[in-house]
Amino acid sequence: MAEMTALETMMEMGFSRNRAEKALALSGHQGIEKAMDWLIEHEDDPNLDEPYVVPQGDVLGTTEKIGSAEMTFEENSSQIQSNTSLSEEEKKEQLKRLEELMKQRQLEREEREKKDEIDREKQRRKHGQELSLIRQKLQEEEMRKIAEERRKEKMEDIRAKQRVREKIERDKAERALKFGGSGFTASASPVQPTPAVPQSSQGTAAKREYDECRLQIRLLDGTQLTQSFKSREQLAAVRLYVQLKQQDDTDNFNLMTSFPRKVFSEEDMEKPLQELGLVPSAVLFVCKK
Repeated sequence: MAEMTALETMMEMGFSRNRAEKALALSGHQGIEKAMDWLIEHEDDPNLDEPYVVPQGDVLGTTEKIGSAEMTFEENSSQIQSNTSLSEEEKKEQLKRLEELMKQRQLEREEREKKDEIDREKQRRKHGQELSLIRQKLQEEEMRKIAEERRKEKMEDIRAKQRVREKIERDKAERALKFGGSGFTASASPVQPTPAVPQSSQGTAAKREYDECRLQIRLLDGTQLTQSFKSREQLAAVRLYVQLKQQDDTDNFNLMTSFPRKVFSEEDMEKPLQELGLVPSAVLFVCKK
């Protein structure tokens, strides 16, 4: 019966010569099982099918490597001698056992890879959840910032309107103090006899005695307002009053009277109500420009 070496046995199992030689050599010539274990672990190596090249030993380790090689050769020889005494059925049984062992090792490796894949998937999902929480926190923070900015804008708008109202009140108080005081002084002075004047002059003098002007104002939406102003206040004060009552800051409107019909211009805004013929009372209409 012809002798069958470990290399021939592995080639008979279907391994290429290059793979078999490399597996036996790099596993230390410790038998077919060790060689098959090495092949299973290195089956993805890109240079697995390249011819095996015996590495050149360095000078200091030459003796040890030679001794190790002789020992390995003796072990391999004993294995070959043991193989020569096997029958064909025993060799087939050994090949079958080695194939089963290889399949078992392959299954174990697949199980390990599946476990590693599951662990990687769990880690990926964990990272995904963490990223999702981070995005959610960033969105919540952004929404809080937007809400805070809107709140500040609203408060600033309220403060601005309040400042306008306060300015109107101050202007009214200043005008009342200025014009009302002079009127009181004139009335408190002794009455001097005056010569008779024409009826028209007396009517004009009577008009100048009015200190207040009562206005009825009709807004664009039909709302009717009634407000008193000082007769020497400018028409601009009435315009500002209308802006506040309309609850917006637009100035895209004009003031007008119907009898006689007159639309007040920008120049009229600087004139006092008395000069515009609105004293002691009048009706104003708000109209679009």
